[in-house]
Amino acid sequence: MARTIAVVACRNWRLIRIDDFLQRGVMAFTSKDVARVAGVSQSTVSYVMTGKRPISERTRRRVLDAMEQLTYEPHSSARALAGRRTQVIGLVVPFGVGGEVFGLLPFIETIASSARAHDHEVLLVTADEGSAGLRRLAGRALCDAIIMMDIQEQDDRVPVAAALSVPVVLIGVPADPAGLHCVDLDFEAAARMAVDELADTQHDEIVVVGYTASAMKRGLNYVGRFLRSVRRQAQVRGLPLTVIEPVERGREAAAKVADQLLAQRTSGRLGVLVPHSDAIVPLLDALRKRDVVPGRDISVIGLSPDREAELSDPQYTNVSEEPRDVSRRAMETLFWLLDPSSAVEPPAIELVAPRLTRRTTVMPAPAH
Repeated sequence: MARTIAVVACRNWRLIRIDDFLQRGVMAFTSKDVARVAGVSQSTVSYVMTGKRPISERTRRRVLDAMEQLTYEPHSSARALAGRRTQVIGLVVPFGVGGEVFGLLPFIETIASSARAHDHEVLLVTADEGSAGLRRLAGRALCDAIIMMDIQEQDDRVPVAAALSVPVVLIGVPADPAGLHCVDLDFEAAARMAVDELADTQHDEIVVVGYTASAMKRGLNYVGRFLRSVRRQAQVRGLPLTVIEPVERGREAAAKVADQLLAQRTSGRLGVLVPHSDAIVPLLDALRKRDVVPGRDISVIGLSPDREAELSDPQYTNVSEEPRDVSRRAMETLFWLLDPSSAVEPPAIELVAPRLTRRTTVMPAPAH
């Protein structure tokens, strides 16, 4: 079957055969290597190559000597100097894995809109080709920069991405970012917020409705980050914690979870955390069918966008997970890497702060 890519211009997608465009090949050294050898920042290397800022002759010579030592050929920068940038951003998203396409759409829409605001298109790689796909994407200079999603904690694509000749930004934080810029929700803080809310309202125990088998098997970075943090904070607050995993999608799986929760519930106050938004509404429906009222008989906190929590019936207490905010920050970082003189350098790892909004599904602290 032919691999495909999609050129995204906001809402208009064109599917193209990837084999017609992508050739294998990757440069051995990057501007980051030049900066290390020359003893300067990566932005200084960029300024030497683009001439956008005055650089002392001594520093310029150090950078040029490092480039010669590494036999570095600034392919993408040379194209920029000649006015021949592609005006295309590569977006690497492995579609068809675990049925999570709908969760990716807010990311993709925001990235496409941001790209168009900067007069760029988005090249959406819809095949999961791993490191080989990254090399082909950059090797023929099809794009000026790359956004990578669906990052695993131990991701063999990351060191390959770090060696590419174009800037790469990760949406997600692997165990070793290899010097790449990362942007994501602060899942650790989100876990602490949820546990603290249940502890402060005097719950006796917490159950986490865990992730799917696919997400766990793939070792997605946010799964480990959230679960490790929720376990640490539950221990700090002295709350017994149980994680139900794996939990698949759909009504049948939600019904099984609801039965497990009711079997586990004793005379104490039980708080439930649901860290993936597509499982929250099915669980609330399953509880309703069992005459269990969240906020009265049990407490439920979801990790989801605010709008989903507001539109639910009942409206549930949530810790915000805003993919559009994460995507917007990632694109700001990416365009800074393409034009380092335009703003203050973004942090290497930028975590978007979550917020907790109280609605109807958490029991208030008992009156004294």
